[in-house]
Amino acid sequence: MADFVSGFWNAYVMVLVSLSIAFCVFILMSNMGEGKGARKGEKVELHGHVWDETLAEYNNPLPQWWKYLYWITVFFAIFYMAAYPGFGNVKGFLNWSSAGQYDGEMTKAEATYAPIFKKYAEMDLAAVAADPEAKAMGRRLFLTYCAQCHGGDARGAKGFPNLADNDWLYGGEPDVIKTTILGGRQGIMPPMGAALGGDGTEDVANYVRSLSGLAHDSLRAGRGKEMFEQNCAACHGADGKGMHAVGAPNLTDETWLYGSSKATIIETITKGRSNRMPAFEAFLGNDKTHLLAAYVYGLSDKAGAK
Repeated sequence: MADFVSGFWNAYVMVLVSLSIAFCVFILMSNMGEGKGARKGEKVELHGHVWDETLAEYNNPLPQWWKYLYWITVFFAIFYMAAYPGFGNVKGFLNWSSAGQYDGEMTKAEATYAPIFKKYAEMDLAAVAADPEAKAMGRRLFLTYCAQCHGGDARGAKGFPNLADNDWLYGGEPDVIKTTILGGRQGIMPPMGAALGGDGTEDVANYVRSLSGLAHDSLRAGRGKEMFEQNCAACHGADGKGMHAVGAPNLTDETWLYGSSKATIIETITKGRSNRMPAFEAFLGNDKTHLLAAYVYGLSDKAGAK
């Protein structure tokens, strides 16, 4: 209710709740009489409604247990509105709120788990990666915060890096992985279609495919090499092996973030790419990030591989 900018909505909710409860009481009171049937020695009267020629409805009073149960629900509703927020902007005498409950649970969890996280935060990240308990904790963190993009097995998907191999855009050193998680990354491949033109883009695409031994047009690749050196080597290097400093991928191996087909490479060169890894420092803090980074570090086939 605190999100409402006008007092009208508080009054609206209060009136609506009051009318609803009053209507329930009215329905119950109107059926409190004995009715017109089901007494010993008396003939049971019918409502007069007939279906399928012979199916009729008795005019019996409501059973007592049903009335008692109905009264219980009405009194429970009144108690609930008085105890908890729900009756307009009335907070309730228990002073409960979902935000307050969440904060309380988080405070309790922090008191319980903070010493554990702190213990691992004071250890070398590579040593944490080798600890079975820390690995299990790191995996749970990964499945909660990272699996949506990188997959439960950390092998990524189109546009999301595989974290279980030894190919790293920014480097696979423990501190670099931790820096990536804390601060996030913003990878940008500028569109080069306008600068290269249609033929130039296809020439460069063929040259890029030739770097990793993929099928290509050797004539176009020969022309594309010079254009690559003029337009692409600043980030990917003259040899095409990439540059960790700017997150430029290695174009000479078999790892492709978006795919290795000629059409995909042409699309990448023409339109560029923009990929963002969100920062988790404000959400996870240093200690949890240390555990998470250790888990990611330990996923590689070789610890510390770059």
